[in-house]
Amino acid sequence: MIRSLMRSTGAIIASLIVAMVLVIAVEGITTIFHPFPPGADTADQEVVRAHVEKFPHWVLAIGVVGWGVTTFVSAWIATRLGTGRHPAHGIAIGSLLLLAAAFNMFMLPYPVWFVLANLLILPLAIFGAVKLGRF
Repeated sequence: MIRSLMRSTGAIIASLIVAMVLVIAVEGITTIFHPFPPGADTADQEVVRAHVEKFPHWVLAIGVVGWGVTTFVSAWIATRLGTGRHPAHGIAIGSLLLLAAAFNMFMLPYPVWFVLANLLILPLAIFGAVKLGRF
């Protein structure tokens, strides 16, 4: 019992670490292609909103792919490493990432296609990762 709890906890922690690294990488890549103007106050919500409104669509497409890959890899790791390769681990991590993405999209003025693409791709990534992680 304790061993399975430790394994489940380790799977969740490992997948969260991978998710954080991948999210930072995706955001770093998009920042390379669409940086904030010099001297911009990134702590100011209005500055961030104005910056997001000006994102080129191709950079947003990179973001959709990056968020999808992040969700897939993290949910796959959680499922694969979790006790008995139970799908609950991957579903939990995937749902957490989907919730974080939804919160981000709610707070910032992304175009409708970006929101719809993420709301389609992220659940598919969770489903695919859990399926593949069980084998």
